[in-house]
Amino acid sequence: MIAPRLTRVRDLSQVWYERLLSYHYDAALVKVTELLAETQTDENGCMVTVTAEPRKVRFMSGQDRAYRFVYCIQNQLATNRHQVVRHLCHNRRCMNPRHLTIGDRRDNLNDDRERRANGVDWHTL
Repeated sequence: MIAPRLTRVRDLSQVWYERLLSYHYDAALVKVTELLAETQTDENGCMVTVTAEPRKVRFMSGQDRAYRFVYCIQNQLATNRHQVVRHLCHNRRCMNPRHLTIGDRRDNLNDDRERRANGVDWHTL
């Protein structure tokens, strides 16, 4: 009996980002610039959206949260479903690229626990 081959399954979000980075990178950078221009900078340096919830963006037949789009395009990274874009500032409406980093769900959970225990250290941003 032959063992089945294990293949790595890419989710649709990862495929979408790969396509954007390969074929539409310049247009995506323009979209990132437009998104960041529409934000308001608060006293903590967060570039926040005027929406009540994290903003979403539609681009080239795909949709994602705007902060994830900004991070992925600026860092030329096609994230998969197991990777999350974390907010070092803990403000989900923030799209400041300096306040964003990549991680997994465990990192995100640890960030939340640390923030609840110690607050946000604005000097590290």
